[in-house]
Amino acid sequence: MARKKKLLPELPEIEISGVAAEGKSIARVKLNNDSDDQLVIFIPYGAPGDIANIKIDKKKKTWAEGHITQLVKPSSLRVEPACSHFGTCGGCKWQHLPYDFQAECKEQQVIDALERIAKVELPPISPILKSKNIWAYRNKMEYTFSNKKWRTWEEIKSCDEFKDSSNALGFHIPGAFDKVLHINKCHLQNELGDEIRNWVYDFAEQNQLSFYDIKNQKGLLRTMMIRIASTGEVMVCMVFGEDDAKAIERIMSALSERFPSLTSLLYVVNLKVNDTIGDQDVVVFKGRDYINESMEGLQFRVNAKSFYQTNSLQAYELYKVARSFAGLDKEIEADERPLVYDLYTGTGTIANFVAKNCRQVIGIEYVPEAIEDAKLNSKVNNLDNTLFYAGDMKDILTNEFVERHGKPDIMIIDPPRAGMHEDVINVIMNTEPDVLVYVSCNPATQARDISMLDSKYKVTDVQPVDMFPHTHHVENVVRLIKR
Repeated sequence: MARKKKLLPELPEIEISGVAAEGKSIARVKLNNDSDDQLVIFIPYGAPGDIANIKIDKKKKTWAEGHITQLVKPSSLRVEPACSHFGTCGGCKWQHLPYDFQAECKEQQVIDALERIAKVELPPISPILKSKNIWAYRNKMEYTFSNKKWRTWEEIKSCDEFKDSSNALGFHIPGAFDKVLHINKCHLQNELGDEIRNWVYDFAEQNQLSFYDIKNQKGLLRTMMIRIASTGEVMVCMVFGEDDAKAIERIMSALSERFPSLTSLLYVVNLKVNDTIGDQDVVVFKGRDYINESMEGLQFRVNAKSFYQTNSLQAYELYKVARSFAGLDKEIEADERPLVYDLYTGTGTIANFVAKNCRQVIGIEYVPEAIEDAKLNSKVNNLDNTLFYAGDMKDILTNEFVERHGKPDIMIIDPPRAGMHEDVINVIMNTEPDVLVYVSCNPATQARDISMLDSKYKVTDVQPVDMFPHTHHVENVVRLIKR
C-alpha cells in the first residue's frame, strides 16, 4: 500500500529576514514555543522585510523550501520589476530588489565565503565594482523553439480555450525540460536582439514552420543564438533539428533580407539528442564566421562556439583588476618582464590582454577549440610571446611541465565553478610563483582553494566584481603573495 503523501502547511504572516544562497530569500520560524530551535525556510522572490504567507513545498528537520502565496505587507526595499516575464522566466531573480542592495548582497556573499570557508587572514575587502549597465548588458543570448508553450497557472485555471499558438520561442522553464516560456521582450540584451527574435518567431508562424518537439525529437526550428558585440557587430546562429535544405534556405534568405547589416549569419543542423553544437559543423550562410570584440585596441574574434564573457564592458573592468593585481598594468623594462602562466585560459582573453608587459604568457585550457581561438587571437593582435596548450589542467600542469617551460613569476588562475583540482594546487605550491591572481565565479570554491594555499600564500587584496545584475552571481579577484 502506497504511503499517503504528507500535506505540508501554509504559514501565515512570516517575516522574511534576509538573502540566502542561490538568490533565494530566507525566513526563520520557531519550531515550537518551548524551544529556541528554528526552522530555516528558503523562499524565491522574497525581499528582506516582507511579511508574507508561505506555503511549505519541501521540509527537512531544520530547513524547508517554500513559496509566497500572499504578500501581506511588502518590504520597503521592493522595486517594480522591469520585465513582464519576471517570476516565471527563472532568470533575473533579483529584479524586485534595488541594484545597490543587490551589489551589497553580492559583496557580503564574498565576505562570508572568505571568512567562513577560507578562514585565513584577510585584508580589508574592497567595495564591489558595480556594473555600469544594469540592463542590455549581455552580448550573447540563446533561445529555444518549442511546440509546447508554457502556460501560467492563471491561464490554466481559467479553463478558457487557448486561441493563441502553442509554439514558443524563449527560455526553458526551470524544472520543466519540455516547456518553454515565450518571450516578448528580454531586457538583458540590446533591443535589436528582441527585434530579430520576434521577427523569426512571426516568420515561422506565418509560414507554418515546425517548432521542435523535445520529447519526440523532431521539428525544424530548434534553437537560436544572438551575439551583439561591444563593437556593434552582430551574429545570428540558427540551429535546425531537421535537415530540410529547402526550408532552411527559405528562412535564412528571409532573415538575411530583413536584417542585411548582420555581420555573421550562420546555421547548424543538429540531429543529436542534446542541444550542444560543439561537435557540429557551422555553416556560414552570409558574412563572416566570427564577430570582433574589442578591448584596449586588442581584437578578439568570437565564433559560434567561442566562450567570451557575456558582459563585455564589465569583463574589461574584471580583466583590469586581474592585470593590476599581477602588477602588469604599467610599462615594464624588457629585461624585467615576468614569465606568466594563465591557467584555465579559455580563448586566451586574459593572456592576450596582459601579454605586452610579459616576457611570455603560457596558457592552459581543457577545450581544444578554445585554444585554437586563443592562438588566433594572438596572431590577430601580432603577439608573438604567447604559448597555449590544450588538455586537462591536472595532466598538463605538472612539475615536469614547469621544469620544461620555466618557473613562472606570476600565475593567473580563472577556473570553472568547481574550482581547482587538488593536484593542480599541489603543483602551484611546489612551483612557488611570487604572485597568484585568482579570478573566480564561485567565491565558495575560491575560498576552499585559498585555504589550501594558505601555508605558503598570504591574501593581500580582494576585489568583488558584479558581472550579472539582477542575479545572485558574483565574480571575485584575489591577490596572493608568497610568504
